[in-house]
Amino acid sequence: MNQPVQTSTPATQISAAAATRKAYRGLAIFLIGAIVAPVLVGYAGGNYWVRVLDFALLYIMLALGLNIVVGFAGLLDLGYIAFYAVGAYVTAFLSSPHLTTQFEWIAHLFPAGLHVPVWFTIPIGAAVAAMFGILLGAPTLRLRGDYLAIVTLGFGEIIRIFMNNLDRPVNITNGPKGITGIQPASLFGFDFSKAHTFFGIQVSSVYMYYYLFVFLALLIAFICVRLQHSRIGRAWVAIREDEIAAKAMGINTRNIKLLAFAMGASFGGVAGGMFSAFQGFVSPESFTFWESIVVLSMVVLGGMGHIPGVILGGVLLSAFPEILRSTMGPLQMKLFGIVIVDPEVIRQLLYGLAMILIMLYRPAGLWPSPRPEERTL
Repeated sequence: MNQPVQTSTPATQISAAAATRKAYRGLAIFLIGAIVAPVLVGYAGGNYWVRVLDFALLYIMLALGLNIVVGFAGLLDLGYIAFYAVGAYVTAFLSSPHLTTQFEWIAHLFPAGLHVPVWFTIPIGAAVAAMFGILLGAPTLRLRGDYLAIVTLGFGEIIRIFMNNLDRPVNITNGPKGITGIQPASLFGFDFSKAHTFFGIQVSSVYMYYYLFVFLALLIAFICVRLQHSRIGRAWVAIREDEIAAKAMGINTRNIKLLAFAMGASFGGVAGGMFSAFQGFVSPESFTFWESIVVLSMVVLGGMGHIPGVILGGVLLSAFPEILRSTMGPLQMKLFGIVIVDPEVIRQLLYGLAMILIMLYRPAGLWPSPRPEERTL
């Protein structure tokens, strides 16, 4: 009598499924903490600290996008902030009166002005940023390590310099003056830039934007989790570990690397669009090389390739400098009666010292991936 054939599930599928469930549990914990955080922070420190949380979420979106390029695919990108700038300026162009005041033919086409809702500018900005990601990735396919870092650094500076100088002979970006009057985010008449009353409690705009950013950050994190445990994610890890072996196994390394650049850039474009709508103003000084270093530090210090670690790094490195900025001055006044060292200088010194100590004693990051092959380059 024939016995039924017992089928077994490969160990790799079981481990991937377990890792996915663990990542979803982590996202659920993050959601619960994110819902409660602004209430506690706002009660203790006011709207200023809720605004700090808003920017922390924007940095988390950027760090998750850069984690695809650096953490998953192992491609060192020092010009990632350029995609942030592209998304911000696309939203600024489409949701402000700048283009209609500078170009008569646009004013004739849109006599009431350009007022494209942010929900349309965000996908457009993400697509344009992805296109720039491909333009960056295509010439650098043969580069790795220091050479790739230098090229991407140059790309980021080129974008910033273009934004700073495209105000003559034709004023496209308004140069260092920036673009103002950007339309805030709204959904079915609900304006996120205004205070609203719920159950008799007035909630300010920083809280409105905060929960919007939480939703977008969770959406990006969900997409990253799905990508990480897909065939594309495994191909990225294979390229990161040994590109020659990956190519020998039949992986199209050219297309997979371009996809990593495009996906990471698109998330940067989303964050840039939301930054533009949140601030109502963009200028080239918001997209300096230092910003790229900060985002890269979030990925490295949190744990490359580990999504919860990247989120942790984003929260710490966006909140820690602000805590130092607000405490160093009063602390010196209390101890010495005068401010001996500028709080900004102390902030930078302690920031750098913390990075050195973490790299010495936690080289894989504060929250590395449990599997060694997913946390090393």
